[in-house]
Amino acid sequence: MCGRYVMARAAGDLIAEAEAETDDALQLRQSWNVAPTSDVPIVLERLIDGTVTRQVHVARWGLVSSWAKDMSVGVRAFNARSETAAEKPTFKSSVKSRRCAVPVEGYYEWRKEPGGSKTPFFVHRGDGRLTFFAGLYSWWKDPTKEDSDPERWLLSTSVITMASPEPGAPGVLDELASLHDRLPIPMSTETMSEWLHPGNGDGATLLDLVRNGAFDAASAWRLDRVGSEVGNVRNDSQDLITPVT
Repeated sequence: MCGRYVMARAAGDLIAEAEAETDDALQLRQSWNVAPTSDVPIVLERLIDGTVTRQVHVARWGLVSSWAKDMSVGVRAFNARSETAAEKPTFKSSVKSRRCAVPVEGYYEWRKEPGGSKTPFFVHRGDGRLTFFAGLYSWWKDPTKEDSDPERWLLSTSVITMASPEPGAPGVLDELASLHDRLPIPMSTETMSEWLHPGNGDGATLLDLVRNGAFDAASAWRLDRVGSEVGNVRNDSQDLITPVT
């Protein structure tokens, strides 16, 4: 599962690592405690004048389908299960033609302990580079706003998840198995190129592709135990990712 994550990179650094482009108006809010319904960066590709162009945009975390009556449905759609996304009405059109990557510096997960308590961990790449989760996006037109209103269109996104590794898997995968039964799907550079390409229309095959490469990508992660302050979304500082013993 992915319910909180860290994205505090400067816009220029994100654009360079994603090998993307954007306009000068892009504004990213640094956050060490990103929660659903926040505005977050996404990476997508579009066909412009016959050329595939990779871009960074800002979207609301919690996917709102084009047919939704209001944006409140996005609160329940911040994650999409890879096993069912191609058939679910909320996600299936995005799987076909509106796929994206959600860049993160890491994410938080809470491990259930004997007795019912929970221990928070920060899951991130050991080399400090960004992780790009497989994601979906959608455009939704607000029926309460006039066509002339520049805010009538909402861009939203969802992170795709899959089953976690089985216990006994090698290295960090075994730690992930004990952490949660769901895993946000990380992508390698090559997998991300296939996932984003607007000419690749077989969504079910692409879901298999990102699932098949997820554990290799996750093998670069490390888990750091962090303080309980991450449980309150109002706490938002770099101190949240400082390991504790």
